[in-house]
Amino acid sequence: MAERRKTLHSKMKRTVSSIRRNSVVEKTKGIILVKSPKDEEKGVELTYTDAKVIGNGSFGVVYQAMLVGSNEIVAVKKVLVDQRFKSRELQIMKTLRHPNIVDLKYFFFSDGDSKQDVYMNLVLGFMPDTVYKVAKCHLKSKQPIPIFLTKLWMYQLFQGLAYIHSLGVCHRDIKPQNLLLNTETGVLKLCDFGSAKYLVKSEPNVAYICSRYYRAPELILGATDYSLHIDVWSAGCVVAELLLGGQPLFPGESGIDQMVVIIKILGPPTRAQILEMNKDFSGFKFPQISHHPWQKQMLESLTNFKRTVSPTRLKRNLKRAFKKTTPADAIDLLSKLLEYNPTERLSPESVCHHPFFDDLRNPEASLPDGNQLPPLVGITAVKETTL
Repeated sequence: MAERRKTLHSKMKRTVSSIRRNSVVEKTKGIILVKSPKDEEKGVELTYTDAKVIGNGSFGVVYQAMLVGSNEIVAVKKVLVDQRFKSRELQIMKTLRHPNIVDLKYFFFSDGDSKQDVYMNLVLGFMPDTVYKVAKCHLKSKQPIPIFLTKLWMYQLFQGLAYIHSLGVCHRDIKPQNLLLNTETGVLKLCDFGSAKYLVKSEPNVAYICSRYYRAPELILGATDYSLHIDVWSAGCVVAELLLGGQPLFPGESGIDQMVVIIKILGPPTRAQILEMNKDFSGFKFPQISHHPWQKQMLESLTNFKRTVSPTRLKRNLKRAFKKTTPADAIDLLSKLLEYNPTERLSPESVCHHPFFDDLRNPEASLPDGNQLPPLVGITAVKETTL
């Protein structure tokens, strides 16, 4: 299995390398026969033009292109596949229909340089930005991320999670890079289902999944019977990162260090919590590391940008000015998302009812530029709440 992954990665790396030579891949793509997830029996002839690379990685390459005829801008994700295994990403994406999930318009398969190489191509709705890009732009310019935008974006993330979790799908790679944004409309869409899976209780899963900074502690401890709650932890890390202006809350340097960084803030888990995360770790003893309470940790980070989120192993100092205080409802929400015990984390649906998002329920709420908010699933009139 490891050797097969290494071979696929090597082939994909060569493909990415060859594509990088030109930012515009080809002026016009010839007519290709594609399939729509809405009607797989009927083929559709499609031509796209002005394809250019907008993203790449171990997963493959993403192009921006324009469909000839409609002039619609799309994103085409090209992934090298192993024909011995069914593509889980395509299987899952065919079933997804939600305002906060990137839409799969068409798909097709193409040959590579070698006859045995086959590429899966997903034609997706195009979004101009990601939460990662926008957050880093704020961090670089030393401008805080407006709290209202954090609420707007994260509400849509949890709506998307509520939807896929209702289908039994676990994304397993929630991070700012996989959150597409249209900053003009305020719309957020969850993308990249390359690591996603339908979780079945009797079926073991790989523990080495999810990007490190957003990896739930049960994954770090090697659990293979984890649940949908790993996505909630990851999403909580994204919420915290936006509150910190684009600075990750748990920037561990390795898998082990990741747990140390988490303990620095949350404190060591109890024996009961360890058993909930991974029953095979019952005899494991965690080091007694002094930790910062939630309120103190967040307020120190936001009022003194020369301090780091954690006193050790954090190389990225918070060198930008933040708000002097973090809203109490934000702290409350984080404390319910970043729980060691997976079953005690709020469900995505419950998160959307949290007071942190009450501003979105105000009928007069609008985008910072005064434009109307995008349609928000599940938004109702604001209720009086107290923490």
